[in-house]
Amino acid sequence: MKAEYVTFVDSYADKLPPSVLTEVKESIPSDLTKSELTKIMEAVVLSYNTAKINPGECVGLVSAESIGEPGTQMTLNTFHFAGVAEMNVTTGLPRIIEIFDARKDIKTPMMEIFLKEPHHTNIDKVKELATKIKETKLSELVSEYSLNIFDQLLKIKLSKELLENYDLSTKEIVKNFKTKTKGFEISFTDYEIVFTQKSTKPEEIKELYNLKEKIKDIKVRGVKNIKQVLPVKRGEEYIVLTSGTNLKEILVLPEVDPSRTFSNDIHEINEVFGIEAARQAIINEVYRVIEAQGLNIDIRHIMLVSDIMCATGTIKGITRYGVVKEKASVLARASFETPIKHLINAALEGEVDKLTSVVENVMINQPVPLGTGLPGLITKMK
Repeated sequence: MKAEYVTFVDSYADKLPPSVLTEVKESIPSDLTKSELTKIMEAVVLSYNTAKINPGECVGLVSAESIGEPGTQMTLNTFHFAGVAEMNVTTGLPRIIEIFDARKDIKTPMMEIFLKEPHHTNIDKVKELATKIKETKLSELVSEYSLNIFDQLLKIKLSKELLENYDLSTKEIVKNFKTKTKGFEISFTDYEIVFTQKSTKPEEIKELYNLKEKIKDIKVRGVKNIKQVLPVKRGEEYIVLTSGTNLKEILVLPEVDPSRTFSNDIHEINEVFGIEAARQAIINEVYRVIEAQGLNIDIRHIMLVSDIMCATGTIKGITRYGVVKEKASVLARASFETPIKHLINAALEGEVDKLTSVVENVMINQPVPLGTGLPGLITKMK
């Protein structure tokens, strides 16, 4: 940016805060004319003034109403990807409740995996990656189990077709068994694995049955928790949608673009990227749901809720165990749920309520400290 333009932008210091001025300097191209820059600066000032809030404005209540009112018009359905029954995503009100309650176990965890160049335009490469990351358990590859109680052995036949599809060999599969099948000898041919029990005591027969059930769940390849994969075209590139999520292991893959790949599990984002990313994820996820429903909520309302959920450095849900528990006011906590419990605990600890918020003042019939109720009048006596 030209030096004279920098000076011109700085001349707006009385109308705009430093952070906005810095952002303008960084984002404006250098080939603008003076008149174009003036128009931009006037538009920025107008936009900034529109965004300002009057002192004493009840932002929390406005946000609650702005989210709650359209929330009553949301449909309660889950959305299915065409032709794939297993891949559905919770949307609408159930998803909003899931996010705001900060639930650890969400109904439909999923990821959108973006790929780096040149992989993202090559459908064969995308399919190859999708097959590589899908969690494949042994039970998917077995065509037949046979138990022989007299010889105390378990035979499993593998599907030749599936092994070729997944590009696996019996030898690779047997490697996964070594630590998990103690007490059994393993021998194998091209498409058959035989487990022979070392001990021949009759009471040990049930071990064969246990082994049969145990080996079904052994992971043969792929990334843990990735149950389904679906390559999809988005604009000019292909991405992989997954049912199930495991950010930590996916991000280290060389083909994956870590700057755009994301999960819809907010707690996982918090573990991998930290609380700032989790805050942004809450905003993005809520906004996606609202947009999909065709509703219009000012993003600042969602940002406020998200800030409150993440203000302590951990994700707190808007529940009696989360945000409400953190409130300083005893009466505000008691007004939400389980009032007797809150009042008894406060009495035992000798807590004092300073009556600084809305709910507690409404309860005891005082003006609330908002809008015209905010300034206090002091008179001078002569």
